[in-house]
Amino acid sequence: MPKQISNDELSAVLNAVTALSGPVAFEEIARGVALTLPRRTLQRRLAMLVAQGRLIALSARGGRRYRVDSYPIDHGWYGFVEEPAPITPAGAGVPLSTAAQAIRRNVTRALSIRQPVGYQSSFLDEYQPNVSAYLPPAVRSKLAVLGRTSSAPLPAGTHLRKVMDRLLIDLSWNSSRLEGNTYSLLETERLLELGVNADGKDTREALMILNHKAAIEMLAEQADEIGFNRYTICNLHALLADNLLPEQNSCGRLRNHAVGISGTVYHPLTVPQAVEERFEQILAKASAIKDAFEQSFFAMVHLPYLQPFEDVNKRVSRLAANIPLVQRNLSPLSFVDVPQVDYVQAIIGVYELNRVDYLRDVFVFAYERSCARYSEIRQCVGDPNPFRLRHRQLLMDVVGEVVRGGMDKKTAVACIRRQSKKLPESDDRQQFVEMAETELTSLHEGNFARHRLRPAEYHAWKKDWR
Repeated sequence: MPKQISNDELSAVLNAVTALSGPVAFEEIARGVALTLPRRTLQRRLAMLVAQGRLIALSARGGRRYRVDSYPIDHGWYGFVEEPAPITPAGAGVPLSTAAQAIRRNVTRALSIRQPVGYQSSFLDEYQPNVSAYLPPAVRSKLAVLGRTSSAPLPAGTHLRKVMDRLLIDLSWNSSRLEGNTYSLLETERLLELGVNADGKDTREALMILNHKAAIEMLAEQADEIGFNRYTICNLHALLADNLLPEQNSCGRLRNHAVGISGTVYHPLTVPQAVEERFEQILAKASAIKDAFEQSFFAMVHLPYLQPFEDVNKRVSRLAANIPLVQRNLSPLSFVDVPQVDYVQAIIGVYELNRVDYLRDVFVFAYERSCARYSEIRQCVGDPNPFRLRHRQLLMDVVGEVVRGGMDKKTAVACIRRQSKKLPESDDRQQFVEMAETELTSLHEGNFARHRLRPAEYHAWKKDWR
């Protein structure tokens, strides 16, 4: 296993650079570091801080110089911008802080030039529940306002059951989509409602979606019993991984062998006893966190980082992130509109750099979009969606064609994909497909007129919409 680097050494080097004004040379840093470090060690620590985006290296006459990047660092590892990013309309992408942009630059470099790194125990050890915080107070306060569903205390899971029909489809689809699943939203809806597999799709994709449905149902049915405990997390894994692992008895069990992760230079823990100990430590710290959103985000950070199971770890973390929201009757998190590329790069930022800034921006964006879908705060979403404005006529044409043609979901999928080809950019075509499918699943008696549909047309279509 790669040698673990002391955070004290990195912090001492970073503090020495911060204390000196302007770009500073190696010799100045060496004199200013509080710890006694060999010259080669100090060079390696500086290189690591540059790789993590915490220092900027500048070429200059007389040798390389270093300066601190422009964003603040809190608690050693966790940089954040105090002012929350503005709520962004669907389709406009995740707004990234300066720190998140630095992480993205780092993790998109070629694998061959990124430094391999192993599990850093200090990342979890240094987090103290209700003292440390990955989410700044202003962000937690904003999310609490957005997620509130009732002014009166209600039994755990009350709000989840109210939005259950829609959430089963949205969370199953979005979480699967983030794993590369190619089912469309309408194909997912048809699978969950009618049990009909999409033509030409791998059976494993259907299983992934159906497994999500089972896991979400567990959260709803056992809302007063779930928590950050071994029973809940292991059973979430068992449901999500059912029939998807080489060995069925691996479902719900911590792994007993090494695993690798493609697309990253991060190597998770290999010793089963160490995995077991860290898993218990994560559960204990998560259980102790009082704020629902900090608790939710902590699970999204540390469960994938540990990789406690043979596979399906990120899916477990996304479902586990909903546990505190379900228990407190807050709006659920379904990852609506989250680009797969942002989610994957943000997770790699945690793996390789132990930095949460990028994933935090994704989390906040995802929760804003989810709240806009499930709660009565749609007026808080902000400006109109510019993508929808640009393509509103094509959207109206497609919805009208589907409804007036009396199409079922299978036929509608083909129609939408055909119409999307009128857009020149492939990214725009995929975004349009998602927008049109969402529009059709959201069509009801109170809004169909905006597509210039007549009541008779809508009602004739709705009775056969399956």
